[in-house]
Amino acid sequence: MEGGFASGFKTPEEETFETRLYICKGKRAIRIKQVPFARSSLNHDDVFILDTENKIYQFNGANSNIQERAKSLEVIQHLKEKYHGCVCDVAIVDDGKLQAESDSGEFWVLFGGFAPIGKKTVSDDDVVLETTAPKLYSINGGELKFEDIPLTKAVLENTRCFLLDCGAEMFVWVGRVTQLEDRKAATKAVEEFIINQKRPKTTRVTQVIQGYESHAFKSKFESWPAGTATGNSVNEEVPPLLEGGGRLEVWCIDGNARSPLPKEDNGKFYSGDCYIVLYTYHSGDKKEEYYLNYWIGKESTADDQVMGAELANTMWNSLKGRPVLGRIYQGKEPPQFVALFQPMVILKGGISSGYKKITEEKGAASGTYSPEGIALLRVSGTAIHNNKTLHVDALATSLSSTDCFVLQTGSAMFTWHGNSSTYEQQQWAAKVAEFLKPGVTVKHCKEGTESSAFWFALDGKQSYTSKPIMQDTIVRDPHLYAFSIRKGRLEVTEIFNFCQDDLLTEDLMILDTHGEVFIWIGQCVEPKEKQKAFEVGQKYIEHAMSIEDLSPYVPLYKVSEGNEPCFFKTYFSWDNTKSVIHGNSFQKKLSLLFGLRSEGASRSSGNGGPTQRASALAALSSAFNPSSQPKQAIPSRLMIVGLQARVMDPLNVPLHWLPCPHLHSIQLRSRSRQSLSGY
Repeated sequence: MEGGFASGFKTPEEETFETRLYICKGKRAIRIKQVPFARSSLNHDDVFILDTENKIYQFNGANSNIQERAKSLEVIQHLKEKYHGCVCDVAIVDDGKLQAESDSGEFWVLFGGFAPIGKKTVSDDDVVLETTAPKLYSINGGELKFEDIPLTKAVLENTRCFLLDCGAEMFVWVGRVTQLEDRKAATKAVEEFIINQKRPKTTRVTQVIQGYESHAFKSKFESWPAGTATGNSVNEEVPPLLEGGGRLEVWCIDGNARSPLPKEDNGKFYSGDCYIVLYTYHSGDKKEEYYLNYWIGKESTADDQVMGAELANTMWNSLKGRPVLGRIYQGKEPPQFVALFQPMVILKGGISSGYKKITEEKGAASGTYSPEGIALLRVSGTAIHNNKTLHVDALATSLSSTDCFVLQTGSAMFTWHGNSSTYEQQQWAAKVAEFLKPGVTVKHCKEGTESSAFWFALDGKQSYTSKPIMQDTIVRDPHLYAFSIRKGRLEVTEIFNFCQDDLLTEDLMILDTHGEVFIWIGQCVEPKEKQKAFEVGQKYIEHAMSIEDLSPYVPLYKVSEGNEPCFFKTYFSWDNTKSVIHGNSFQKKLSLLFGLRSEGASRSSGNGGPTQRASALAALSSAFNPSSQPKQAIPSRLMIVGLQARVMDPLNVPLHWLPCPHLHSIQLRSRSRQSLSGY
């Protein structure tokens, strides 16, 4: 029906699409900037995106970074969904690879034909400052004053603002008691400082609020005392444990070799010895997994500790780097390690030749546990993941009302239940007694009902504690770091709001949960760097001890990409489909976005030849979004120029693109795409 007024209905005019060219920078947080649509804007060192009405091109400079290429695909995803309604083609054009492909030809036609690219013009975006020794400036009334004093936490007054200048980055520290006017003046003073010092516009400036200092800020100071924890204790939850039903093997380090323990002794650890523990199991996808550790007793010799590390690393290499390799110190055993043993009992003394030699040289009694002697053991566990039993001095003062104990004499075995102990502890105490002396008759006694024989074995009745042992139950946030070694100095960069995509296959990463430290090794890391992973992890621990109050005996793990255990994955929203794709960061992103699996992943699933090709096409078809509106039958195709994979799309159906969680720095200001900036 036609309208009754001339101005009542207007025919909408289609908005003219403007072709735009963007330059992309950043390995993790991508920054994009619009540049003139001209051949002179291109160079061999960067990644560019050309957004046309019907197709989006990504041009990879020959010298561009693999990780920047991968992150640029997320920009393409965003452009396609935001401005093309998911209906447009995508082409990848590799600089210097002139295959006879229509997409490559189309790309250069848009620039007036192919011609050599000129040299890159250096801009502020390309200036990378060196990290310099930190300099502290106090800010008062908008004026900066250099403070030539040692950098300690004590110099930061809560009524003032400070600038910490580290060259490549700056920190503006704001005291909690400062006024709003002081904070504004500090910000303005820092901006003027950057201009006066002729620093690039891209200099990173981070504001730090007192009490919420990051690891990167704390690491610039000579000392940073750990504050009093203010978190609330929480009810303990069972952490992710390894699949049961696997094969457990334990060796004791003896000289230059490892001696296997009898199966019935698995779970007995002497504090004077070192052990290698290998657990082989099958994960949910039926793949064989390995959990490899070397355990270091508190009284073990330095030679045994070194030999344990060497032999464990040899086993890791023989299994082609697939196992999770951990270094475990006595008293710092993680839940997944403890859960392997039911129960786990740590005994005094040692059985290795190294420990025996040291005690003989000292002329001291070894004090090694003997099944025929007197021994008192404290049972503090309540479940499989915390069932540790510790050999303590056989004296009444060692007792505690909150725990259960096993008392072994030459002729009898007692379990003692403290009045505040739990039913679960009492069950574990009975299990420990059976473990130490199978088939023996156990005498159970509750606190206050002890016999004279019980007290006689402990050299008489004495007073003991009835208060529980306080433990650190504060929940601490995990931290992910990328790191590098420059001029022998470990440089650490924290990755905030991290996710699985931040684990770049070309990098080594550190995941610090405070209870454990993981060194994650990407598949594309150089073999020499892989072998040095433990050394870097130890340097990090030494670095974080004074800053984050990290224990020097924290468990340290080496984890290879594709072999991540469940207790590592729990800190990420883990997608297993990303783990089975091989290749560099760019190739992995292509495979995920285009619905394809890598050749290696297809082989691992048992498919090959025509079956593999059919599976790939099926995966691609499932990624398409069928449109309810009929489309013009114009043949089109998706080409990945310069790569082996070339997938034809004769139906001209749009691809379904995955979410873009890391595209933080893009700002969009209208439907007409008036601005697309990374600043």
